[in-house]
Amino acid sequence: MQGMIMHHAQAVEMTALIESHTTNKDLRLLGARISHSQSEEIKFMERWLQARGEPTTMAMAAMPGMSGMDMPGMDMPKHEMLMPGMLTAKQMAALRNANGKEFDRLFLEGMIQHHGGALVMVKDLFDTAGAGQDAELFNFTTDIDSGQRAEIRIMQNMLADG
Repeated sequence: MQGMIMHHAQAVEMTALIESHTTNKDLRLLGARISHSQSEEIKFMERWLQARGEPTTMAMAAMPGMSGMDMPGMDMPKHEMLMPGMLTAKQMAALRNANGKEFDRLFLEGMIQHHGGALVMVKDLFDTAGAGQDAELFNFTTDIDSGQRAEIRIMQNMLADG
């Protein structure tokens, strides 16, 4: 949960760039949707952790078991890799420095990578013994999985349409 909060925070940071970097109405609508859902999910995760007396943040160290991920953009040095799918500092800088169609492409490619990482995290959670026994957590992560898969399809179509 702590890792997913950090992961979602980067998605919100990415969507915050949309207003000043593109005039693409479809991307603006998608960004608003992603920003809203990720922000609401962060609030849920913080409440879930607080209810269990757990901290809502984690140490900024590489996650165990996250090396060797086979995903685009995951060829970064180990010390830079925090969570599956997260954009590197270099990718975030490129996104911040882009405008118009170049921004649109970098945003869509980056958010597809980012969402793909969230799907890996959900799978890892469900592969953990007993993880599916908390009904509230099961419903929440199932919603994340289906929502992000749908958004990935939308973004892939937006990229293909250029």
